[in-house]
Amino acid sequence: MMTDAALLAEQTSEDSQTGAHPVYGQAPRSVEFSKLRKRLIRNAREAIEKFAMVRPGEKWLVALSGGKDSYGMLALLLDLKWRGLLPVELLACNLDQGQPNFPKHILPDYLAGLGIAHRIEYQDTYSIVTDKLPAGATYCSLCSRLRRGNLYRIAREEGCSALVLGHHRDDSLETFFMNLFHGGKLAAMPPRLLNDEGDIEVLRPLIYCAEEDLQRFSDSMAFPIIPCDLCGSQDGLERNAMKAMLADIEKRMPGRKDVMIRALGNINPSHMLDTRLFDFAGLLDKRATA
Repeated sequence: MMTDAALLAEQTSEDSQTGAHPVYGQAPRSVEFSKLRKRLIRNAREAIEKFAMVRPGEKWLVALSGGKDSYGMLALLLDLKWRGLLPVELLACNLDQGQPNFPKHILPDYLAGLGIAHRIEYQDTYSIVTDKLPAGATYCSLCSRLRRGNLYRIAREEGCSALVLGHHRDDSLETFFMNLFHGGKLAAMPPRLLNDEGDIEVLRPLIYCAEEDLQRFSDSMAFPIIPCDLCGSQDGLERNAMKAMLADIEKRMPGRKDVMIRALGNINPSHMLDTRLFDFAGLLDKRATA
């Protein structure tokens, strides 16, 4: 097993040989951070390779909200690209949705300062959401649909084949249990899907990454976080209840989240109840011919 000192030396050697993207210019030089960075890179590479996300030479629109997850995703993708492991062009994109007191300068200053290709788009979806929904309502669904529609449009305008989102392991698990408890179906956030129009893929390369790791990564990298004042201030959201439930399960039985995310890719249709996935009616015919 590699010692902490050897791990840090290996990471330092890698960076000295290949350099490092400027986004890592102020990153800590510690064993703990090196382990964290390697784990996140490993998780992202596994998802990218397992779900065949890359077609060399294409262009990805990387959605950047200003939160820890999208910042972390951008840094990890830039790391992979810098090392020659991600042969696609990256364009970071922030959609300014017109929220009051939104600090418009933070993201363009941050991206320009690091030489990261980007596009900042202004669309006042905030007024649409607050106009159509009563005070105290859950804004997330409508806000998300409006944001996604604009990002698809921007992707087309920029010649991007994919929209890349920062949803992680915990997001997917929370969605699974929301669908289980409230929607009466088994469905989570897929790592890769095609939009309804059939021209833009949605990719989630962080699908195996733990939210806790991304939070620690963000704290260590000192990203200039921009809070969401629209939905972040609302209480009683179903997702928050799922998050609390999963946190309690993880506390009682450490490692369960990793087991659950792997279970979503290890489905046995004959042991479920969906006749669309397994021919239960044909079992008698199979027995007769056995």
